[in-house]
Amino acid sequence: MQAVAKLNGVPMSARKMRLVVDNIRGKKVDEALNICRFTKKEAAVWLEKLIRSAVANWQIKAGGAESADEYGLYISTAFVDGGTIMKRFRPAPHGRAHRIRKRTNHVTIIVENSVALAEEAGAEAEA
Repeated sequence: MQAVAKLNGVPMSARKMRLVVDNIRGKKVDEALNICRFTKKEAAVWLEKLIRSAVANWQIKAGGAESADEYGLYISTAFVDGGTIMKRFRPAPHGRAHRIRKRTNHVTIIVENSVALAEEAGAEAEA
């Protein structure tokens, strides 16, 4: 079973966010949370909250499973897309203006279990 968590409009460039997302892709949830906790980048704070949200979504989807630790959750998919760009201007010499691009991004994380749920095992046995 999969659960999705999305975070839209993060005020940071997609390139900076991808540095941390590339480190957690394919890892177990506990390991990914530890990586985010000890990474000294602002993106890690955003990702830690997003991973916790994905795990909570998985627990709700699993019918209120007691603990997600028993099912071996891992991050099956994680990607970052560029968001909208706010364009601002800063004064420059000789009466000119330089454009500043304030970038945003959208992050999507999909969490999947490696150990089958009791409901899934029952459905496979019936089939």
